[in-house]
Amino acid sequence: MTADDAAVRRLTVSETDSEIRLDRWFSRHFPELPHVRLQKLLRTGQVRLDGRRAKPGDRVRAGQEIRVPPLNLSATPTRKSPSPRLPSEREIAAIRERVIYRDADVIAIDKPPGLAVQGGTGTTRHLDGMLDGLRFDARERPRLVHRLDRDTSGVLLLARSASAAARLGESFRGRNARKVYWAVTVGVPKPSMGRIDLPLGKSGGRGSERVRPDETDGLAAITDYRVLEAAANKLALVALWPRTGRTHQLRAHLAAIGCPILGDGKYGGPAAFVTGLELPRMLHLHARSIRLPHPSGRGEVSALAALPDHMRETFAMFGFDASRSDDPFAELD
Repeated sequence: MTADDAAVRRLTVSETDSEIRLDRWFSRHFPELPHVRLQKLLRTGQVRLDGRRAKPGDRVRAGQEIRVPPLNLSATPTRKSPSPRLPSEREIAAIRERVIYRDADVIAIDKPPGLAVQGGTGTTRHLDGMLDGLRFDARERPRLVHRLDRDTSGVLLLARSASAAARLGESFRGRNARKVYWAVTVGVPKPSMGRIDLPLGKSGGRGSERVRPDETDGLAAITDYRVLEAAANKLALVALWPRTGRTHQLRAHLAAIGCPILGDGKYGGPAAFVTGLELPRMLHLHARSIRLPHPSGRGEVSALAALPDHMRETFAMFGFDASRSDDPFAELD
């Protein structure tokens, strides 16, 4: 393998990027890449979409694979771009141990907090770079079909073939997937069960991007929630069902109603921390479970992820039940 071969990346289109133009996808993920150069890469076949030549206006779909050739973007004088690196055997073994479901079409892993799903500026360690270690007996490299934030833990699905990725992507786009998150919030949402329907728009540049309520130009964002337990009026265990898949949707929505997620300084500021208590200062947001139609057309995929250590510690402190596995939104079916 040459140095250039090693620098080729094969990135999977996430649910949040589905249906945008290919050139728009590049502007989101590689804003330093000039449009004229992207056109040349496409024209010469160096950029591929699911192994085929593509055009700037092609619409990408969740689960599709984009071949990104070595871009050799000029580094700024004060910041050197990190070189791609292969994961160690220890990292591959660790991610294999986090597989919680596997069949011929699908793998579900329990993503640990702190692990990025895909690479970016300054990120050399990410799940996308470990996917070859999760082939097991499959001929194809598994593909990401949705994402979790770096600091969010829990269930993440991988498709084991292009066809499975396409069908899973359809389930996500058609909102046939039930993704239930658990969050510990500072403050108790009122009423105890409801819906947050608040459009969100993006602001800030690359590296400092965030979303904010924007009822004029924002994209539709809907979250159902239910308070499962509360500790006086200080903290609550809240179940969340994102009906849409906007970037940082749950974090922004809970901050907007005055109950930021514990440890989420980016959206909650100082209000996301409790003074006087020795609580872990990490984000308390966990993708607890997922259920959706199986890509084979027979039955369902269902997976449940145990709490990460820092949330287990907080649960123990406040007496929250970490073992509950009931569906908090069954009555909404």
